[in-house]
Amino acid sequence: MDRFRDHALRIMKKYGFTIVSIWESEFKDKTEFVYLLEWKDEATMKTAWEGFLADQEWKEIKARTASQYGNFVNEIEDRTLKLTGFSPKKKLLK
Repeated sequence: MDRFRDHALRIMKKYGFTIVSIWESEFKDKTEFVYLLEWKDEATMKTAWEGFLADQEWKEIKARTASQYGNFVNEIEDRTLKLTGFSPKKKLLK
């Protein structure tokens, strides 16, 4: 968890991530982190993720922690959510 709290969030901000909230879940005997992110548009989202995943510091942190504790992330799933017209909240952060 330290890797995400102490490093991922800081590096994500460098690439323009707007982090609305983060949840932790226990599912099928594993811990999952769920990030709710807000993007201006899909192109911005794609560019930010590409930059973050290619970031040299992030790659080094992942390699170091994987050698100490094993692989934390087995799979990344992403979903694009679109706010409905009948949602009680029309905007998230802006």
